[in-house]
Amino acid sequence: MASLKNYNMKILLETAVVFCLCSFSLVSSHSRKFTTPNVTRVTDQFSRIAIESGFSKRFGDHNIIVNGSLAKLTLDKSSGAGLVTKNTYHYGFFSARLKLPAGFASGVVVAFYLSNAEIYPKTHDEIDIELLGRSRRDDWSIQTNVYANGSLKTGREEKFYYWFDPTQAFHDYTLIWNSHHIVFLVDNIPVREFPNRGAFMSAYPSKPMSLYVTVWDGSEWATHGGKYPVNYKYGPFVASIADVKLSGCSVNNGSSTGPGPCTKSGGSVSSLDPNQIAAMDWARRKLMFYSYCNDKSRYKVMPAEC
Repeated sequence: MASLKNYNMKILLETAVVFCLCSFSLVSSHSRKFTTPNVTRVTDQFSRIAIESGFSKRFGDHNIIVNGSLAKLTLDKSSGAGLVTKNTYHYGFFSARLKLPAGFASGVVVAFYLSNAEIYPKTHDEIDIELLGRSRRDDWSIQTNVYANGSLKTGREEKFYYWFDPTQAFHDYTLIWNSHHIVFLVDNIPVREFPNRGAFMSAYPSKPMSLYVTVWDGSEWATHGGKYPVNYKYGPFVASIADVKLSGCSVNNGSSTGPGPCTKSGGSVSSLDPNQIAAMDWARRKLMFYSYCNDKSRYKVMPAEC
């Protein structure tokens, strides 16, 4: 992810188990076809919130339109746009349905993430889902990342291809964070688990964070060092957000914001069940095209958890 200087450009934006069913659906992406697990929509078990009641405008006020449970954030030549939750959370379930800008969006970044960089600028934690407009037309990728205690020198990125077109309809993006693990889910399919055990513990976010959702110009780092910058003649770039669902321990008032107790586990399970593991294995085998643990050119000494 970008360095701290980019935070004003981003959105400064346990729960139940995901059970796989036995049926399958056929979809295509990147001229390839995949048979994907048809998973139970665990997100349907939580109630959506009105965006105005849960969020404040973080930057780019003139590029933000909010209407009930729907918001539109725009990136144009003047600025990007970002929302941040009014409450700060210590563990929980965080989800939103996003629809990405259509057309040529190289360099555009839509981010859904947890961070406490504004409270702990030198020792911040962060959990990211970043959706990256890439160098080819109509092509997006999913990047996940974890930071703890300001460990910016060691990015823990993993990147995935989409198995659907994220610009044609709304899709679910979910973060589960508790004392046991972090899980990244797309359309309720786990794509990554970051456990709080063993060598992972030194890199595990532990301080309260806010939820951000943003759209911003990531040309300098999202497209091979600026090789394919945002081309504003294809703008404006509009990201739509709907059905935000928050169920976590709010440190602002010391109570849970959703079903379940406000505990150190965030009300979530401590491990993935066999069906979840199978769905995550599918995503990682078929769709993951980069993991920091395989990047020997980047790290002379690999992170301990690798």
